[in-house]
Amino acid sequence: MSEPASKLRADKWLWQARFFKTRSLSAKLITGSHLRINSDKVVKASATVKVGDVLTFPQANQIRVIQVDGIGTRRGPATEAQTLYTDLSPHEPRDLGKPFAERGGRPSKAERRIGQQIKRGELE
Repeated sequence: MSEPASKLRADKWLWQARFFKTRSLSAKLITGSHLRINSDKVVKASATVKVGDVLTFPQANQIRVIQVDGIGTRRGPATEAQTLYTDLSPHEPRDLGKPFAERGGRPSKAERRIGQQIKRGELE
């Protein structure tokens, strides 16, 4: 049998580590110059990733900072994928306001009228 690889394409590693649903999505992120490997911008999906590298990229509404701990041989289950990296991202709580259900749902007609009066400066 062949021994495990010491390097892997960046798009394939991001896909195997389950940061992206498809390999083409990870390649699209890389070709858009949104990935940094050890603080160097990468523009080609064929850039190699090795153990010890630090990857920085945007995902959803946050910036992910990931240290590569292993090179996988397949895209396995999530528990297996989580062993490939250490998350170094700062976990800042984002204040997005209260969830819709906690706000009481949709305002009533009377509440909307009061809101409109406040906007117009009729109420303080």
